[in-house]
Amino acid sequence: MDPFYQGARFLAAAARLAQAPPDQGREVAFAGRSNAGKSSAINAICHQRSLARTSKTPGRTQQLIFFQLDDERRLVDLPGYGYAQVPLAVKQAWQQELARYLENRRSLVGLVIVMDIRHPLTEYDQQMLAWGQRVRLPVLALLTKADKLKWGAVKSACLAVERALGKDHAVLEVLPFSATERLNVAAVQSVLDLWLGIERPFCT
Repeated sequence: MDPFYQGARFLAAAARLAQAPPDQGREVAFAGRSNAGKSSAINAICHQRSLARTSKTPGRTQQLIFFQLDDERRLVDLPGYGYAQVPLAVKQAWQQELARYLENRRSLVGLVIVMDIRHPLTEYDQQMLAWGQRVRLPVLALLTKADKLKWGAVKSACLAVERALGKDHAVLEVLPFSATERLNVAAVQSVLDLWLGIERPFCT
């Protein structure tokens, strides 16, 4: 286990960007359609069971949730509104706050877009990818629930997403991921290290 990410702690929940922690240091945001496995991915990456709340009810994350890694670095769990059973006005309000966050947050250095590997590139995913490209953020496409498919189907799904995105897209990498099997947890941590400016001791 990585002690740095295991030390993640809840910092704040913000229904509006004005309620967010000070805009300083570096942070990486996780976005994903409702029930894509975003909270489970954050928990797996941080080697914790209940850091980010998980629920079988889609759309439970209705705020910007900030997790502190150290005094200068954070992870952020963004609202996943996809097919959440909430009024349209609420969805639109979430979308407006999400846009403000992505377009105005100076400390935001990377975006992890979490997609269910069985149903990738939904309208919500495409919207988040477009946002990332518009604000010139590096993007990691994380295809979750890879344990639900055989390995051949996993590889095919990743290739299909890569082809759909094309070479000119801002996506840094497409990775299959499984929270239950810890598939590619270390690989995601390596990307986060790069974005957050974490220097690891050199080992021979």
